[in-house]
Amino acid sequence: MAPGTEGWAPIPDNAFDPALRFARYLPRAIVTPSTAGPLRRLTGLVGSVPPKGGDVVHVDDNVTVRVFRPRSARRSLPGLLFIHGGGYLIGSASMGDHLCRRVAEELGAVAASVEYRLAPRHPFPTPLEDCYTGLRWLADQPDVDATRIAIAGESAGGGLAAALALLARERGEIRPAFQLLSYPMLDNRTGDRDYVDGRRLRVWSAASNRYGWRSYLGSADFDDVPPLAVPARHEDLSGLPPAWIGVGTHDLFHDEDVAYAKRLSDAGVPCTLHVVPGAYHAFDMFESWSPTSRAYRREQMRALAAALGAS
Repeated sequence: MAPGTEGWAPIPDNAFDPALRFARYLPRAIVTPSTAGPLRRLTGLVGSVPPKGGDVVHVDDNVTVRVFRPRSARRSLPGLLFIHGGGYLIGSASMGDHLCRRVAEELGAVAASVEYRLAPRHPFPTPLEDCYTGLRWLADQPDVDATRIAIAGESAGGGLAAALALLARERGEIRPAFQLLSYPMLDNRTGDRDYVDGRRLRVWSAASNRYGWRSYLGSADFDDVPPLAVPARHEDLSGLPPAWIGVGTHDLFHDEDVAYAKRLSDAGVPCTLHVVPGAYHAFDMFESWSPTSRAYRREQMRALAAALGAS
């Protein structure tokens, strides 16, 4: 399906999907320089709780993965590596427990959520290298078919997943079969664009975006960044795995995600763009019970099932 078509319908300016009832109450930004520290500690505490139905594996001194396996013990299973969001600043691998558990149960895949180190203490390339360590671990598992591994991520995790696809292509050791990018954070220039209407945003603002990118890029020149740090600024997108990109129209990342989907298609990479009218950033996390969120998650699972040969 061509980018920009699936799920798209015109909506009035500033009109949120009526099924997303929290939109009227949520702030325009949650992560700020003053809240990042407490939120990082809080999500770290949540992430320390062992996964229900899964295991925590220490890959090396710095990287762990939360792993979910299907009940039936078979070999040559498909795999999924999940990368959590949080603006590169907060979050934990436990944020992927629900999706990974569901993928293991419904698709019969080995699903792992990687715990990567966070900015600003660990700027690029450390988080990306941690994710590559998780991918390499998954590909080396004896019950995983390394040719059927999908990489998935939400928000900053989606940006890392996109960058991981580029890094894997560059190194040539592992060839992911699919990339599932949920409202990915792809372009450090978005927060500086003057056409962004803050009234349409929830959870993640232009100011949050600038703070997240500054923290992740560290000492790198903001206008001359390493290509792997900012996928939207990478010149060559050819030869990447097929992609599914989902984003809401009231998400700060909407325009950059639509543009990235088009660039993938123009580079010959099969890409499905799923646009959700009236949806704000991370709507499916804040209102997971909403019909809109459930429909979004179903589309993700359909895309994964088809990509991993589990449909």
